[in-house]
Amino acid sequence: MEHKRTESSAANLPVRVKNELVFRHITVKSAETVSGCFKRIVLSGDELKGFTSRGFDDHIKLFFPANPGDMIVPPTATEDGIAWGEGPRPVNREYTPLHFDAQTNELTLDFYIHDGGVASEWADNAKPGDKLIIGGPRGSLIIPTTYRWQLYLCDETGLPAVKRRLRELKEAAVNAKITVLVKVKDVSCISYLDEAKDFNVEWIVSDEHNGYREDDAVVQKLKSLMLPENDYYVWATGEGKFVKGLSDYFTETRGLDANFVRCVAYWHAK
Repeated sequence: MEHKRTESSAANLPVRVKNELVFRHITVKSAETVSGCFKRIVLSGDELKGFTSRGFDDHIKLFFPANPGDMIVPPTATEDGIAWGEGPRPVNREYTPLHFDAQTNELTLDFYIHDGGVASEWADNAKPGDKLIIGGPRGSLIIPTTYRWQLYLCDETGLPAVKRRLRELKEAAVNAKITVLVKVKDVSCISYLDEAKDFNVEWIVSDEHNGYREDDAVVQKLKSLMLPENDYYVWATGEGKFVKGLSDYFTETRGLDANFVRCVAYWHAK
């Protein structure tokens, strides 16, 4: 185990902010396939007025019928918490807002299309005029852009958050060493970050037919990295068990300060 690394400045800690919880009825304005493995849905509606998302990995809840044909009745936010009405609760899934245009009240979401996903199936068949109910984001974690050394690690599910973050970093003209490591199952997904050519993005593509495990390649890559003593930030997401292992690796094995390591599960293997 490495010695504990010097903590970065407390003044540079991420800041968590709260938002008013609002449930909104909105409408699909357009839908298009992006990079072969994503469906980009632009949503609009007057109820998006006041929507805010200040963190690049914010999440909102999307509500779908518990059973085909059910009317979706979202919960209401009360002083005592969330109140659900009678009847079956709608199914919900969490997604990262890719972009929000406050001038036109348009919200853009990118859905990774995969088998067996409630939200993925909805997005794959979405067409203009379809309705959707969303809630949140309840809060945002605002992560400074100024760390001199930054690492972002994800699979397909985290790509929209990474895409949004790289836009932030580019707009901020950050002078930093930024590394992005992405593991995917489909080579077509690589074009999703075409606009990020100014950054060091490394793709690990699985080859299930040959028994190739991208997780092993990720671990080997991480072991080869020279980690700094301070002024760093690590962000990682993906499957729950794998992400927990990453958190333990960075904070326990490599001795990074947990305040500057964010490893969040975006999904869980069955």
